[in-house]
Amino acid sequence: MKKLPTVAYFSMEFGLDSNFKIYAGGLGILAGDYLKAAKDLGYPVVGVGILWKQGYNKQIVTEEYGVIDAFPIYRYNFLKDTGVKVKVRIRNRDVYCKVWKVDNFENADLYLLDTDLPENSDRWITGQLYGWFGEERVAQEMVLGIGGVRALKELGIKVDVYHFNEGHAVFAGLELVRHYMEEKGLSFVQALSKAREKIVFTTHTPVEAGNETHPLKLLMYMGANLNLTEEQLVYIGGAPFNMTVAALRLARISNAVSDLHRITANAMWAQVDRRSRIIGITNGVHVGTWADRRILESRHNPEKLWHTHTQIKRELLDFVEKRTGVKLREDVLTIGFARRAAPYKRSDLIFRDKEAADKMFKNDLQIIFAGKSHPLDDTGKEIVNNIIAMSKKYPGKVVFLEDYDMEIGKMLTRGCDIWLNNPRRPLEACGTSGMKAAMNGVLNVSTLDGWWPEACQHGINGWQIGDGFESKDEKEQDNHDLKSLVNVMQNEVIPTYYKNRDKWVKMMQNSIESTLEKFSAERMVKEYYEKMYIPKLHED
Repeated sequence: MKKLPTVAYFSMEFGLDSNFKIYAGGLGILAGDYLKAAKDLGYPVVGVGILWKQGYNKQIVTEEYGVIDAFPIYRYNFLKDTGVKVKVRIRNRDVYCKVWKVDNFENADLYLLDTDLPENSDRWITGQLYGWFGEERVAQEMVLGIGGVRALKELGIKVDVYHFNEGHAVFAGLELVRHYMEEKGLSFVQALSKAREKIVFTTHTPVEAGNETHPLKLLMYMGANLNLTEEQLVYIGGAPFNMTVAALRLARISNAVSDLHRITANAMWAQVDRRSRIIGITNGVHVGTWADRRILESRHNPEKLWHTHTQIKRELLDFVEKRTGVKLREDVLTIGFARRAAPYKRSDLIFRDKEAADKMFKNDLQIIFAGKSHPLDDTGKEIVNNIIAMSKKYPGKVVFLEDYDMEIGKMLTRGCDIWLNNPRRPLEACGTSGMKAAMNGVLNVSTLDGWWPEACQHGINGWQIGDGFESKDEKEQDNHDLKSLVNVMQNEVIPTYYKNRDKWVKMMQNSIESTLEKFSAERMVKEYYEKMYIPKLHED
């Protein structure tokens, strides 16, 4: 077998373990699952990220103030000192970055950069993940991209492919261009072409406003341009400098994270000239991390499967009671809804038909919410506060778990009966939590967005909300989807759960079998190698 290319996977966040707080949400969990699958497969992959001193945020809910954020300083005793330090010139000052190695979560080697050093006046660059404003964000991305490329060189790791997980790592591309120009004597166009041979890119954000831009003057002031001229920066990323556009132009090939997202992303970036093709490689989740072994072992025996699910549900309800003091009932259909607090995810959709909600939550349903908003996102905090209000309106039926993390995610995707997901199509790029639920026999009830159109067999392995309806009028789309959600809950989900146990368990079996391999991180990593990393397969 031909030697596989060595891949350096750059990501702003990595979710490897609940207690290792260098992740914010789905992007980081995906990156962590990617490294675990690469390790399982024995593929030559290394991760490159940042050692965040305060992580993302610890979010708690108080009676007096509602949602508040805390920023503890974390210390980890499992980090391995590589002995390597690299420097990046930021704001005309040398910033030293210490390189730590992490390999103890059954993951491919992960190298983390850290500026919290006595010799730095800018020690806090690696303080908060996605923290602060423009200048600090650019500084963080310079550490990740420029520092990351230099760290790999110092570590003696010969990289064949640089994989940017989102646009945050774009300055790694500029560092490669600088290297070819200054150290190899190539022209700008030649250097760009040479760098492009080594770069691939994954785009995640299907909303243009969510794609990061920076003023050119800011990049010049920060030193992110690495001696490139303003004209050369514009040639790569436009003005203002768009990190996604730059990545699409720096990469030889790019991918969206589901098939629907491929269509959305290609339409969204259709006007960008000189960009790479965007193919679809649907995300996957690490089976060993997210699928409960007891469920997998009992999945072929209906009676045993139901018994095992009931046991795991009981564990979830005990967990909820310990965290909140609310005792939910084991014999009631239990919904899980755990998401980043963003308006398009419509966490309160099920409550908007008040009459239907009153009827369902009085008799047939209970729901466990979890979620977190960005510290600077007041709208997100309002969404969380709204869910808290619903928990007061429906006491003992609606409960909110604060400070959403991997542990809560694991408990919910294993122990609920159904997994509710109702984003406005096509704004969910993928949505991997639904895959985790499906592998545990927790049935998805979801709009046909993200990964679900590729998996859904309505009434066989889960249910769809709506029929793929899209509208530029948010009110029209919300009304359409609300009507469909109420209809599918009242006429299909609830009657099946309470009156047709055999069918329910059969659907659980179908859910597990139809997703276990197809939506695994192993399949995803193999696809990256076949379609993106091995050069002969992706000539543009």
